[in-house]
Amino acid sequence: MNAARALLPEHTEPEHATLDRDTIPHDLLTELRVLHRERPEALDTDLPEYGLIPITGGRNNRVYRWSSPRGPVCLKLYRTDKRDRARCEWTALRHLTDHGVTATSTALWHDPHPELPAVGLRFVPGQPITALDRPSTALPAMVTALDQIRQVPLGPFASLGRLDSASDFIRRITTWPEQLRQYPDEPLSRDMAAMIGTWHDRGDAAVLAEPAPRVLSHGDGNLDNWHWHDFISTIYALDWEFAGHSDAAYDAAELIEHPSARAIDDDLWLALLPELGVNDGQARRRFVAARRTAALRWLAVRWKRRDTNASAFEQQLHRTRSLITGDHG
Repeated sequence: MNAARALLPEHTEPEHATLDRDTIPHDLLTELRVLHRERPEALDTDLPEYGLIPITGGRNNRVYRWSSPRGPVCLKLYRTDKRDRARCEWTALRHLTDHGVTATSTALWHDPHPELPAVGLRFVPGQPITALDRPSTALPAMVTALDQIRQVPLGPFASLGRLDSASDFIRRITTWPEQLRQYPDEPLSRDMAAMIGTWHDRGDAAVLAEPAPRVLSHGDGNLDNWHWHDFISTIYALDWEFAGHSDAAYDAAELIEHPSARAIDDDLWLALLPELGVNDGQARRRFVAARRTAALRWLAVRWKRRDTNASAFEQQLHRTRSLITGDHG
């Protein structure tokens, strides 16, 4: 039994937020699962006969705007893997709602089907922070929401870590040299190997292995997961399938070093470190180590795509070198 399934209660029947079981579209989900088995490519197109329009940004899941009889609903069909993404998102949203956090969507129902699990969510207004003319407009509301989330008890996530935790990043960095050795004649390989060596010598992995107070984490620093509605000045944190426990300093670093965070100036981010939970010397030390680690991990990701997106790789290379070889403590 994997960690997520061991952590979160198992159910064989659909779960719902109200006593009205008719809110779960049983017939619709049955037909979509038939399509998934017989013509999976059809699920990537508009399905007007079902009132479904695909929404981008679902990563490996399929996300739709569903014109339900009761109004628009966000319908998510999840990739199945050991994390049990659908149950993780359902559980996180219900847990947050139970503790008064309003900067999220509302989970309406969960159908834990073994082949194609699904969750229905209240459709929220707004657009991703990265799409705003001035992304920094949403930053105060985002920081306030993150503080509220950190105050929520871990509850069902006490034994499940977030996706892309410090140990995840460190493990991937330590396997990168094996990939670099496949390109011994590339100057970049030597450059990357030297940078990994400097990171190792700075002891960041040891710092991040030290115990730190755990907090509830959204689990994904991508700013596209945060939608801002300018007219009502309201923010929503979406996509909770990777939620779990983390610590404030690491989460702050992972957020700031996510490539999407370049939409906001570093100076604005760093000025808000106390509000992000980096409020003492120990947390600052951990934040600096996590920041270098996250930047190096993103460099590894972009190194793999250096031939198809050279500009993004060069930008990440410059940033990572500055963090690892400079003094940003």
